[in-house]
Amino acid sequence: MLLREPPINWESVMPAQAGIQRLAFLDSRFRGNDVYKRLPGTVRKLLTVLVVLLLAALTGCSQPDHDSIRLALAGEASNLDPRYATDATSARLNRLIYARLVDFDEHAQPQPALATWEQLTPTYYRFHLGQQNRTFHDGTRLTAADVKATYDFILDPANASPHRSTLTLIARINVIDADTLDFYLNRPDLMFPGYLTIGILPERLARQPQGDNITPIGSGPLIYLGRPEPGSVRLKRQRDGQLIELVRVPDATVRVLKLLRGEVDLLQNDLPAELIRYLSQHTDIQVRRATGSNFAYLGFNLDDVDTGRLAVRQAVAHALDREAIIKYVLDEGARPAGALLPPEHWAGHPTLNGVSYDPEQARALLATAGYGPDHPLMLTYKTSNDAVRVRLATVIQDQLAKVGIQVKLQTYDWGTFYGDIKAGRFQLYSLAWVGVNTPDIFRYVFHSGSLPPDGANRGHFRDATVDALIAAAEQVPSQADQITLYHALQERLLETLPLVPLWYEDQVYAARAGIEDYRLAADGNYDGLLDVKRHGK
Repeated sequence: MLLREPPINWESVMPAQAGIQRLAFLDSRFRGNDVYKRLPGTVRKLLTVLVVLLLAALTGCSQPDHDSIRLALAGEASNLDPRYATDATSARLNRLIYARLVDFDEHAQPQPALATWEQLTPTYYRFHLGQQNRTFHDGTRLTAADVKATYDFILDPANASPHRSTLTLIARINVIDADTLDFYLNRPDLMFPGYLTIGILPERLARQPQGDNITPIGSGPLIYLGRPEPGSVRLKRQRDGQLIELVRVPDATVRVLKLLRGEVDLLQNDLPAELIRYLSQHTDIQVRRATGSNFAYLGFNLDDVDTGRLAVRQAVAHALDREAIIKYVLDEGARPAGALLPPEHWAGHPTLNGVSYDPEQARALLATAGYGPDHPLMLTYKTSNDAVRVRLATVIQDQLAKVGIQVKLQTYDWGTFYGDIKAGRFQLYSLAWVGVNTPDIFRYVFHSGSLPPDGANRGHFRDATVDALIAAAEQVPSQADQITLYHALQERLLETLPLVPLWYEDQVYAARAGIEDYRLAADGNYDGLLDVKRHGK
């Protein structure tokens, strides 16, 4: 037998619901089976659609029986402490629970949030707190002392905050009064205000280490109410009391079913193209797309004997037919990437398109590195067990096999997978950088001084030219000079390939017909929850 069911009492629920749960469960288990993974892509797509159609026929579209607006997601907001959160779901939610000093406009330029600022010398900034978002959710007032405590904690190396590496240019912070504080830097940096985007905690909590069961208390537009069940977060919108829930539903088919039945109201991203097309044809569901800026990539371990070799990384890059993946797997739901920052970003490179598809060049590079039919290159590729990510990994595995690279796929639940990546336990993996606004990401990801836990240089990339370009770009006196240096830096990264740029993923959401005013952002944030409403409310 391909599958073995767990001892679930299906008859303990309503007969129709028992059938739904059984089919959804079997569909999830079957698509994780090795036999399914070996089926042609078109057959897998057809099976997924047939399962959804069958389940939809059983369920129909039901009216919601809840007062909250529910957003179902593939991932979980696992860390609601902004001093430590690095995964996309947590970061997106934290920006709504916690207020921050600085935010960004649509051109990725810093703008005041909690505070305005003035630059008094090249290394001295004064910040003035305004009156908005100055009350924490426990009723206490947010002051300059809370800001200082939050950033002091991050800057203390003993606390191992992953955000420390970006902020090490801060020499000291002085509180002038409840509304004013000064930041002194150990070197000039034109981008400094844009670094101050960490959510502010109350001073008494900001002095506590992570893991002390801290209840999230911020001063943002959403109030944390708790976790009614594992993987979910319950919130309340301050301005009108609207209840909002984020619900983790890892399986895409089950997310679609819950949307059709009215158990959830919204889905965002991580849906196979065939499910998006199916939902688009459903009269009770609205589907919308937006151009995205989230950067998908393949990452390498440069300390590995194989992936540490430039010729191997170049061969992998040339073996990938990104255009075919975008067209046939992503259903045109992405655009090719040549660098971490999209070309429309002020520091983005307008002419980098990534590495060209050239399988013959890939084979030649492998041969120069000593690999061939008698001595094939064998790599292990890690990814999450999300259906979309597994599908992409399977296609990449097939493309690499065509040039002689044998790839073993390893899929894990998100927590295990992400833990392995942060710990450097990989040869090859795929992930996406989301919500990137400032070029300080280059120091955080590529500088030799940003090895974990001091940053996100998870592949242990070390390049003196890259380090020098990062340092120079941070210290030049004008943004025009910075642009020149950041263009050179991105060209160097494409030459050395610590990662392979893949594409910028589009943003997509599906919602029930009665849901209104949800806005999609290019970086996939959840700011649409601030205005979303159900018709008639």
